[in-house]
Amino acid sequence: MPRQCGIATFTGDLACYLSDTGGNVVVDCIAMSDRQDYDYPDAVKFAINDSEPEDYARAAAFLNQAGYDLLSVQHEYGIFGGEAGSHLMGLVRAVKMPIVTTLHTVLMDPSPAQRAVLGELLELSERVVVMSERAVMLLIEVHGISRSKIDLIPHGIPAIPQGSGTARRNSLAIPGPMILTFGLLSPDKGIQYVIEAMPKILEFAPGATYMVVGATHPHVRATSGESYRESLQARAVELGVSNKVRFVDSFVSIEDLVEFLDAMDVYVTPYLNVKQITSGTLAYSVGAGKPVISTPYWYAEEVLADGRGILVPFRDSDAIVQAILSLQRSPSMREDMGARAAEFGSKMLWPEVALQYISSFDRARLDSLLRLPEMLRPAPDALRMPLAVPTLCLDHLKNLSDDTGILQHATHSIPNRDEGYCVDDNARALLLTAGLESQGPLSRDLRAMQGRYLAFVLHAFNPTEGRFRNFMGYDRSWLESVGSEDSQGRTVWALGGVVRGCRDLDRRAVALELFDRSSQALLATTSPRTWAYGALGAAEYLASVPDNEAARTLLTILSGRLLTSLQANQSPDWPWFEQSLSYANARLPQALIVAGATLNEPEMASAGLNSLRWLMTLQTGYKGLFNPIGTSGLAIGYRERDYFDQQPIEAASAVSACMSALRAEPGAEWRNHASRSFRWFLGENLIGKPLYDPLHGACNDGLHSDRVNRNQGAESTLSYLGAWLEMSELATQPSAGLARRSVA
Repeated sequence: MPRQCGIATFTGDLACYLSDTGGNVVVDCIAMSDRQDYDYPDAVKFAINDSEPEDYARAAAFLNQAGYDLLSVQHEYGIFGGEAGSHLMGLVRAVKMPIVTTLHTVLMDPSPAQRAVLGELLELSERVVVMSERAVMLLIEVHGISRSKIDLIPHGIPAIPQGSGTARRNSLAIPGPMILTFGLLSPDKGIQYVIEAMPKILEFAPGATYMVVGATHPHVRATSGESYRESLQARAVELGVSNKVRFVDSFVSIEDLVEFLDAMDVYVTPYLNVKQITSGTLAYSVGAGKPVISTPYWYAEEVLADGRGILVPFRDSDAIVQAILSLQRSPSMREDMGARAAEFGSKMLWPEVALQYISSFDRARLDSLLRLPEMLRPAPDALRMPLAVPTLCLDHLKNLSDDTGILQHATHSIPNRDEGYCVDDNARALLLTAGLESQGPLSRDLRAMQGRYLAFVLHAFNPTEGRFRNFMGYDRSWLESVGSEDSQGRTVWALGGVVRGCRDLDRRAVALELFDRSSQALLATTSPRTWAYGALGAAEYLASVPDNEAARTLLTILSGRLLTSLQANQSPDWPWFEQSLSYANARLPQALIVAGATLNEPEMASAGLNSLRWLMTLQTGYKGLFNPIGTSGLAIGYRERDYFDQQPIEAASAVSACMSALRAEPGAEWRNHASRSFRWFLGENLIGKPLYDPLHGACNDGLHSDRVNRNQGAESTLSYLGAWLEMSELATQPSAGLARRSVA
């Protein structure tokens, strides 16, 4: 806006509601101008004279210089200059950002020029948005577009509160029924056929009035003036119904339009073009929850199906009469039809539509990223170069730790005391210190921290339940009597790590006793990850105390359950333990690999290696980049994969599992997988941004499609440090002879 056309209205609404979706969404507009004196709002950053090719090039340069993340193109024939809108191609060829194109018209039989221009636009677009199933079919059949590239998003509509049109109805003094058609006037709207129906409608309903709301289309006015409107007015006079046909000759605001829609009794779209694949006016009228009568153009056939409206033949005034009179004779029919329309329209409200566009934009940015030109991606050789592991830095670990233990979360780098503590993270920190201690004596500070982590775990144990509590408030009050199954398994694992790695006899004694008292509770758990954590802990324990039958029995039972779960769920295309992938996935096959080696069960280890190999192949993306499963997970039989939000726990789990695989099956395969997984922290990921801060030893909480999560909580930082501990061995001993260790 302020250009008066349907595309301007649509684009203005879309921009407004995209800005209201929250997050980091900033929307600026590039306007198509057919003259130079529009008083554009601040949101319009550039106006293109549609007939000047140079303007399209200047707009592309502006977009590239401003660094926008994505360009949304609203395409309609007739608003871009050149044959079939070919001037637009000068812009879309030049911009250096992904493009999502919304098509407001898709033709069944485009001209050669239309086919060529639209074909190139579709090729240059990452995603294509249409508003009807018919348009999807035409794109596939006429233009050969893959269905996977098309997003079907309905036309957005405003909310129309009941009663908003009461004042409007009173001011119009219409007894009823009030029949409405709105939109820019042009000869293809077929309004004359409703006017010709009015004499017979008035015989049955003398209070009926036909409201025609809208200015003449600017293009029509430029070539034919007001001849169409004048012909309609003359026809009403000729038929003797001029006092029952009212024209509102203006481009009404949304606020006025909402009032008209609520005030009306029935809406009519008597359009003459059967191939019309979208209609904002019809979408709005359905959202009003009132009966709709329409000619059977393509969009109307879809929207008014299942009793949401009445379809009448083209150019048939008598059919319009019968449709309106049938509604007047049957209040229940009007009520049912309006309710069906309102239910359908509720899915078209702008806030929901804007979120669907955001989803399409995110998908487009990811698709674009996955097929960036080769020169912008790390060279394959770079991923095989020797890995320079950063120097160990524990500053942020110390920053998160206090005299109670380690705090769960941080706001950026500042510990968040409101979120308190959890045994999960204290167990991770305890396991890390035990791993570091197995390489050499701890510093005084780190030794003190280890003591506090162990004290936290000891205090977390609830002897009545034989289980660990998990969450503790900052005031040191426990928030539960028992924690999750996974927190139980992870804590038992940490205790096994202390038994194996800690040099302090008192601390080892505490860990031995607490392991014995808490590990049996794992037999009552049902989570495969809990079994995996417990199996890894039992294997650590047995590495120091190999003759302990209780630990060996625990390892046998838990690893046996994992193997049974794998055998029950796997298929040739899905060699996995469950029907979906969720979090810390690599720990499951790692537990089988470690248990197979510890129990001398080569078939178990082989099953773990095969499952891990499949997982790492699935998580290896473009040019060998590690591409872990995002937080939304992945189910068997998946069609589309959500790559983000990627979490440090996935990279750490993959590093550790691949190191276990390397010890069981030495060779370049597992060494490369471990190295690629670790490089994810350092910036070799889908968006090329590091999560690890080497200056402070902190790790960001996640990787989004456009940024890293700036918070630096305990789980993330401990995930990096655990992966660092594994990789420090690989960097110094790349071939063989690696000490056996698993770190959370």
